[in-house]
Amino acid sequence: MIEMKSFFVTVCAAVMLAACGTSVPLSDVKVVDATPKVVQSADTNANAAGVGSRGVEPVDLSKSSDSANVSSEPRVVYFDYDSFVIKPEFQSVIAANARLAKAQPSRKLAIEGHTDESGGREYNLALGQKRADAVRNALAILGVPQSQMESVSFGKEKPAVTGSDEAAYAKNRRSEIRYQ
Repeated sequence: MIEMKSFFVTVCAAVMLAACGTSVPLSDVKVVDATPKVVQSADTNANAAGVGSRGVEPVDLSKSSDSANVSSEPRVVYFDYDSFVIKPEFQSVIAANARLAKAQPSRKLAIEGHTDESGGREYNLALGQKRADAVRNALAILGVPQSQMESVSFGKEKPAVTGSDEAAYAKNRRSEIRYQ
């Protein structure tokens, strides 16, 4: 009787582990170090130049910047469930952002990959990285230098929409192009 119970427990454990598998290959996922870097100024006359005691320059909101050009273009690419393939309807988003990035070579692009809340943390981080890399590679094909771009995954940690229905999930399966 004890042997039958241990056999039953072993079979149940094997079935549960097999159910956790996925058909999406994630073996070649690149991990990108997105830790913020602290840069200290070598300028010892910072206070004389109008920089505050903490090394932060005051911001003048009356000055115009070229961020208006960036906000006019759509910057979000949505993906299907469990996929990192860019859909044809988002090719125009990629092309418009490639033109903008090439016109402003001094601006850096941060491409963020996101997922919905289904799936485990590690799986979603890997899928988010694949989504960000897909957008980065598409931009590179259109001529944006790799040195101008960085891809990072947030997985399910930064949802665009809260909710547990398909409409919310669809809005969270995305890559966002952010200009810096």
